[in-house]
Amino acid sequence: MSKESYPTGVENHGGTLRIWFTFNGKRVRESMGVPDTAKNRKVAGELRTSVCFAIRMGSFDYAAQFPKSPNLKLFGLEKKEITVKALAQKWLDLKKMEISANALNRYESVVRVMVPKIGGNKLVSAVMSEDLLFIRKDLLTGNCVLRKNQIKPAKGRTVPTVNYYMTTVAGMFQFAADSGYTATNPFSTITPLRKSKAEPDPLSREEFVRLIDACTHQQTRNLWSLAVYTGVRHGELLSLAWEDVDLKAGTMTIRRNLTRLGEFTLPKTDAGTDRVIHLIKPAIDALKSQAEFTRLGRQYQTEIKLREYGRSVIHTCTFIFSPQVIRRDETTGYHYAVGSISPMWESIMKRAGLRYRKAYQSRHTYACWSLSAGANPTFIASQMGHSSAQMVYSVYGAWMPESSAEQVAILNQKLTGYAPLMPHELVVVK
Repeated sequence: MSKESYPTGVENHGGTLRIWFTFNGKRVRESMGVPDTAKNRKVAGELRTSVCFAIRMGSFDYAAQFPKSPNLKLFGLEKKEITVKALAQKWLDLKKMEISANALNRYESVVRVMVPKIGGNKLVSAVMSEDLLFIRKDLLTGNCVLRKNQIKPAKGRTVPTVNYYMTTVAGMFQFAADSGYTATNPFSTITPLRKSKAEPDPLSREEFVRLIDACTHQQTRNLWSLAVYTGVRHGELLSLAWEDVDLKAGTMTIRRNLTRLGEFTLPKTDAGTDRVIHLIKPAIDALKSQAEFTRLGRQYQTEIKLREYGRSVIHTCTFIFSPQVIRRDETTGYHYAVGSISPMWESIMKRAGLRYRKAYQSRHTYACWSLSAGANPTFIASQMGHSSAQMVYSVYGAWMPESSAEQVAILNQKLTGYAPLMPHELVVVK
């Protein structure tokens, strides 16, 4: 057969046809695996022409066109496979460099739940959106199949929890898509479940008095008084040291936060590393009362983990609240653990006979009381560590019922003197 009878870029190789073309500046050949016949030459020539056109247009997908080609490795286009379990391990290992240990612990908790449900030995490229929707349903409703020694079906998780699980693992699969382990992220078509807005449920003034009266030790009264009258996060509250307080100036600086893992980190806030809280009189009174217990206590050199991976600083801390004030034995630490806050709150609420709500309502109570007293939302946001007042508006838009009368009184007091006189009706005297 003469050379001229072959279309451009088509040639015989051992009795079968192959084509050649230029890709990324290199001349490559791909075998068609079909006998060298006139009909097959024409088909090969048309294929070669379409490949060259796609390359010029920038739309050529080498792996899709020639999935078994040895040239894929040459250009780094070979299809990569990885199991869900291996992906999770790699993703978590890389996440260590960019998130805190506390956040990593939450991610690991989600992975422990989700990977077995998806299938640890399943290839990432084989995971479909439909599989994930059924997993979401299982998370939300609970497993209806009774396992051995299980008395009743497992209780489903809340909508915010399910959304958090799905969003976290969606990030892991996006990493897989970006790394070439799967063509698309199967989470991309799944939208979060709708959830009701959680309204603040603060203590009323009468309930707060009952709460404080139900505390069995003065340090406990001081702790919850300071929590309510400053609105600090509980991790910030337990990491407070006397070195952070200036009673003469009436200020308290938030410099660190205690995580559930027992690590001290920088404060959880976008408004800045340190924030200064301007103390009102009840908060100052609580600190003065607490000074009798711990102000002259031992100083501890405390490691504070910075946001930059692997870096930390040392703070000298005389902790304001110490469990050793109430109980001193070999197992008692020199500062409270974050996990001790909720049990402490729950026992006091029961003793006071109050309707239960979570301990975090101490922070909501500060915000609602401050708003009802007429405080500027921007000031409240800065005190609580929010970057702007928008968070205050969105969370505390619905004020406490009893605040309406106080607001009217404030407006009457502030605005009555500025109210313009209404013009009298013009009377024509004849």
